[in-house]
Amino acid sequence: MKLSTSRHANTWSKHPILSLSALPQTSTLKPFRSPSPINPSISSASLLYSTQKITQMDIRESITQQTHVSITLANHLLSKKSPNSNIVFSPLSLHVVLGLVAAGSKGQTLDQLLSFLKSNTIDDLNALSSQLVSLVFADGSPSGGPRLSFANGVWVDQTLSLKPSFKQIVDGVYNAASNQADFQTKAIEVANEVNSWAEKQTNGLIKDILPAGAVNNTTRLIFANAVYFKGTWNEKFDPSKTKDYDFHLLNGTKIQAPFMTSKKKQFVSSYDGFKVLGLPYLQGEDKRRFTMYLYLPDAKDGLPSLMEKISSGSDFLERHVPYQKVEVGQFLIPKFKISFAFEASEMLKELGLVLPFSGGEGLTEMVESSIGGNLFVSSIHHKSFVEVNEEGTEAAAASAAVVMLRSLRTDDKIDFVADHPFVFVIKEDMTGVVLFMGQVIDPRDS
Repeated sequence: MKLSTSRHANTWSKHPILSLSALPQTSTLKPFRSPSPINPSISSASLLYSTQKITQMDIRESITQQTHVSITLANHLLSKKSPNSNIVFSPLSLHVVLGLVAAGSKGQTLDQLLSFLKSNTIDDLNALSSQLVSLVFADGSPSGGPRLSFANGVWVDQTLSLKPSFKQIVDGVYNAASNQADFQTKAIEVANEVNSWAEKQTNGLIKDILPAGAVNNTTRLIFANAVYFKGTWNEKFDPSKTKDYDFHLLNGTKIQAPFMTSKKKQFVSSYDGFKVLGLPYLQGEDKRRFTMYLYLPDAKDGLPSLMEKISSGSDFLERHVPYQKVEVGQFLIPKFKISFAFEASEMLKELGLVLPFSGGEGLTEMVESSIGGNLFVSSIHHKSFVEVNEEGTEAAAASAAVVMLRSLRTDDKIDFVADHPFVFVIKEDMTGVVLFMGQVIDPRDS
């Protein structure tokens, strides 16, 4: 069923696709020989042990490290790759796909993936992924909370079979559906199948995640992840109060855009050079709390310097959370709708993750075949959609572990007028997991 974008609440959908191709046997790329290869296979006992023994502190630390990776990706994408574009992406979704690659890697390729994902061992990475799937991504809509869908899929060439140790991780940790595919004679049909899967998992919001030509007869594996979120605001905006106001673009010009407003108290904090607004989503009966945060620079052209601050430390998001409601003066939030797609491999290479894309012997733990030595990641396609309107976005109250840089008197009224470019984050507050990040440069663009 397709969602009507004119009526549905703030909706976020994200979908990365990773495809692996086989290097031809005549490739001039020299295979990497690890002097001390690491065995990434995980028995059921070690998986059970790591899942049972992981503590709340372990999870929190792992999520903090994951958030550091998220901010690194966001800073590179927002500041360097597309500084003048509306952007939405799911760092968590990319993290999951790279985690699957790591589970099928060894040697220096595995080491590089673990280092990039800031995880000590593959056991730690798998344990975190398992916990996130069970703790964060259960659908909350039956109990009145946000609707969540988190799905993984794997397509394997019909001439190959997954190694038992890798299949165990694919099935048990990532809950991924495995599919046999005929890449060698029906590559286009397989691409269409993956696109249909993504569209179904995201309620029709993500179409054609795989562009034409992304899959061919050298493709051997495709890993896919889809994240769908639809939350209703804890306090909805009144559509009759929505009116057009000026929005100031980075080039100094201004345009008209529809802005939502409210006279109710809001979760707002003021810091040095920027403000943060927290818009909670309606919470279900479980303990999860989802919130959309807007990071608004004081200066109309202050987005680049704000991104520098956000990327200055892995705990920035945790340290800048509005913890109490305050009276607001002028309060304006633009409605916006963003669809954004990009191929992530070049960005990841620029950030130092090179070996999974270069061939060699790094991805040999995936399939039962000598061809495993020729596998390499050929592309990672990522596509996201977000719509924010009067009905909702996400739900979350502020975290208790908050450090305020400037104390606020509750009787002070704070203006929060998002009439110039800003950053947004959708986060689950109990765990700190970042589902989506992005920036709004021009609310008119879709």
